[in-house]
Amino acid sequence: MKITQVVVLEAVVSVTCLFAKVVADYDHSINFAEYHTYSWIAVNVEAPLWKDRVANAIDNQLLAKGWRKVDSGADATIVVVGSTYTERTFETWYDGGFRGGWYHHGWWGGPGFATTTVERTPVGTLHIDIFDAQSKNVIWHGDCSDTLTQNPEKDEKKLQKAVVDVFRNFPPPAKV
Repeated sequence: MKITQVVVLEAVVSVTCLFAKVVADYDHSINFAEYHTYSWIAVNVEAPLWKDRVANAIDNQLLAKGWRKVDSGADATIVVVGSTYTERTFETWYDGGFRGGWYHHGWWGGPGFATTTVERTPVGTLHIDIFDAQSKNVIWHGDCSDTLTQNPEKDEKKLQKAVVDVFRNFPPPAKV
């Protein structure tokens, strides 16, 4: 029975880690129909090999949305900051007494033992800011984060999916 509970717990933790977290917001006073071109200001990521991967993923989404990358004279400019952190999850398992499990159900005050483990999961995060090139004000901001696998091919696929998700409703609808 204990093995079944551990397998169920691992499945729940795995499922919650499979889905990227995506948030996007924008300046509601901006008419995005006026923007057609963009240029890069910076892509700041911790691992140098990921700079082009991140830029290409965003370029592909903006191209699919009808925007065109130019070297100068763009309508909008983009800055991306990427980082990683370690998410810690604490899991306590109670054992001993009448019944073990996630909740202590020992003998009425009887002996019970608690074991706590720490799971460390690497998480990658991208912060994407699009600025109006003339005013230098932020007009759109997107965040996406997902767990990392330490396998570059798998992590690149996760990057592609997260960027697609963050740009899903881009550009924002025009005001009527």
